[in-house]
Amino acid sequence: MSVPMLKIGAVLSTMAMVTNWMSQTLPSLVGLNGTTISRGGTSERIVSALYPSPEEGWQIYSSAQDADGKCICTVVAPAQNMCNRDPRSRQLRQLMEKVQNISQSMEVLDLRTYRDLQYVRNTESLMKVVDGKLKVASENPRSLNPKGFQELKDKVTQLLPLLPVLEQYKADAKMILRLREEVRNLSLVLMAIQEEMGAYDYEELRQRVLLLETRLHSCMQKLGCGKLTGVSNPITVRASGSRFGSWMTDTMIPSSDNRVWSMDGYFKGRRVLEYRTMNDFMKGQNFVQHLLPHPWAGTGHVVYNGSLYYNKYQSNIIIKYHFRSRSVLVQRNLNGAGYNNTFPYSWGGSSDIDLMADENGLWAVYTTIPNAGNIVISRLEPQNLEVLQTWDTGFPKRSAGESFMICGTLYVTNSHLAGAKIYFAYYTNTSSYEYTDIPFHNQYSHISMMDYNPRERVLYTWNNGHQVLYNVTLFQVIKTSGD
Repeated sequence: MSVPMLKIGAVLSTMAMVTNWMSQTLPSLVGLNGTTISRGGTSERIVSALYPSPEEGWQIYSSAQDADGKCICTVVAPAQNMCNRDPRSRQLRQLMEKVQNISQSMEVLDLRTYRDLQYVRNTESLMKVVDGKLKVASENPRSLNPKGFQELKDKVTQLLPLLPVLEQYKADAKMILRLREEVRNLSLVLMAIQEEMGAYDYEELRQRVLLLETRLHSCMQKLGCGKLTGVSNPITVRASGSRFGSWMTDTMIPSSDNRVWSMDGYFKGRRVLEYRTMNDFMKGQNFVQHLLPHPWAGTGHVVYNGSLYYNKYQSNIIIKYHFRSRSVLVQRNLNGAGYNNTFPYSWGGSSDIDLMADENGLWAVYTTIPNAGNIVISRLEPQNLEVLQTWDTGFPKRSAGESFMICGTLYVTNSHLAGAKIYFAYYTNTSSYEYTDIPFHNQYSHISMMDYNPRERVLYTWNNGHQVLYNVTLFQVIKTSGD
């Protein structure tokens, strides 16, 4: 079999080809994870190969722009014998499966965007009502007393930052509709090809699927991230356990897995309760117990991809415990990290090492003596717990109530008590910081655990024996391939 539009010689498995790519295709490919480097007059981004080996198909190894702005890429053609033994019908089936995967991913994206858009639309309506009342009061000051007028004005000020967020969500919804239409059209083309083999240029079709998959991947990656602009009122899920503890859902697994884990207390604990669903957790029913081989310290635990990561009691050792096998997969020393209340948060509780996860992976927040008690952020490799990169924020950990990561940014509260605010933000992507003023209602006046779940876009907190959720508002900028 020959590849359409191209004649293949006897040996092609290691042959590199440099071609001019269509200008509307390559910019979207830059959305994949990679590293940007400079070579002469070009800016080149090394892109992850879309196939694991040359035998499985065409590979994109790099992309660049020349001095005239034309897009160039380097590819490796598949081995000739692969084409000989892989009939066209099998390749078409693989394309059909790829389209189905795209459709499933888009459904997740659609549901997530619809939920957020409804929330922002409701906020917009509320803001218009409040703004209308403010105008009436401004025109007739006697209709509102000074205290009520100031409260109304403050409320409007708090709502104003949501306007650009609303506009962005509207743009996101339009983008999803366009992607859905492309998937539908592509599916129709594929079904027609199955009926009339050879009636369509396979390589052109493959490029369309590749482009669509890349755009969807880039959209999903960017849609989940943004800058924190607000925190909702608290939602009390349950009142259980002691004053201190932690509870969580998995930050990475599919949304169909609704298990909830609860860990009561902040030291010497070994008992982890696993509930089947959030509703079971609320009712305190249908749970199983995991007895950890080593006790924990603090409340900075996180469940990531089916495993519990926690700090071993009276040590700076991090343990990875796998729930399904009920065994410890890895344990590693976090070099130099303080423990046993050497550098805790302001509330104490052996909270020296705080493990957390966000859209960018697994993190450890702690401090060391050389860092003079200032918060240190380390990004961890989830498999072996090796430290990949470390940042010194310069913020004293004992002055922090709690902290959490969102999209590679560490947010720090100024207290664990009533009146707390999100006071400080450190951006790992630029190694810079700023002081913030984001209020939230600390309803039960003593937070001993606060962590973000990127899958649900909520904050989980343990507040004086109450398990509480907060929705967050992120300001997002979605860049298209034409930006």
